[in-house]
Amino acid sequence: MPIVIPEAKIFACKQSKVLGEKIAKSFGADLGNVITSTYSDGEFQPSYEESIRGTRIFIIGSTNPGPENLMEMLLMIDAAKRASARHITAVMPYFGWARQDRKDKPRVPIAAKLVAKMLEAAGATRIITMDLHADQIQGFFEKPVDHLFASTIFLPYLQSLNLDNLTIASPDMGGSKRAYAYSKALESDVVICYKQRAKANIISHMELIGDVTGKNVVLVDDMVDTAGTLTKAADLMMERGALSVRAICTHPILSGKAYENLEKSKLEELIVTDSIPLSQKSDKIKVLSCADLFAEVMEKVHNNQSISSKFVM
Repeated sequence: MPIVIPEAKIFACKQSKVLGEKIAKSFGADLGNVITSTYSDGEFQPSYEESIRGTRIFIIGSTNPGPENLMEMLLMIDAAKRASARHITAVMPYFGWARQDRKDKPRVPIAAKLVAKMLEAAGATRIITMDLHADQIQGFFEKPVDHLFASTIFLPYLQSLNLDNLTIASPDMGGSKRAYAYSKALESDVVICYKQRAKANIISHMELIGDVTGKNVVLVDDMVDTAGTLTKAADLMMERGALSVRAICTHPILSGKAYENLEKSKLEELIVTDSIPLSQKSDKIKVLSCADLFAEVMEKVHNNQSISSKFVM
């Protein structure tokens, strides 16, 4: 007897609705109808306005702070479970709270694991995400996790620039693995920045390991928050003789004085995805959509096909 694949439906949390519409269009489906009711105190309640019984549903939503983005994802998952959806896949282009993946000092939480357990408790049966801050976060889940790499989006763009004397750079020691993967694909040199922090988002000291004289440098990182590290690294490299400095950052958090820091810096271009919507425009920011990547993976997951090619950096 042939296996019947249940119908797939796609829904989006509020802040990811624009991306959700792009993904649904690339997938070849309409974005499902969800209405959110809000009480006067700020409490909100999402409601599916169509039957999802027995279906596979994909819920698209990045969970960057504030906490309402994560809470909305949890409520959407719980509502789907209680409406008898057969499979509930949380599609999280940006997995928030991922920087708290370990105890770096006494008496602090491991928030990334807490988030993983909350998603599972709510009823998620699968997670699809992109460029986790730390690969080991996958191990916090008991459910399957598809961890995609944005390099499949960024590499073709970098190759189209035809930069001479290209050098890939990591803004810190923790990102060296990612930088080496890009350098291998592009057959380029690698340099690394060594930084020390006074506290979160405050850099006390930075040194450059490697030579950038006469090079076109591309900094590679998984996220950009205040842009302090990137802009400081870019300015340092220009002082050391680089011809130009660009940056690739998958997730444009861009909080605090990030836009001001970018405008004042010697960074020529910041290339990001639309995993998080930008709060304002900047001539220095180039946005590449991740919609086609997620739509392709979602289709393969729905049809029980291999997606291993999307795990290759």
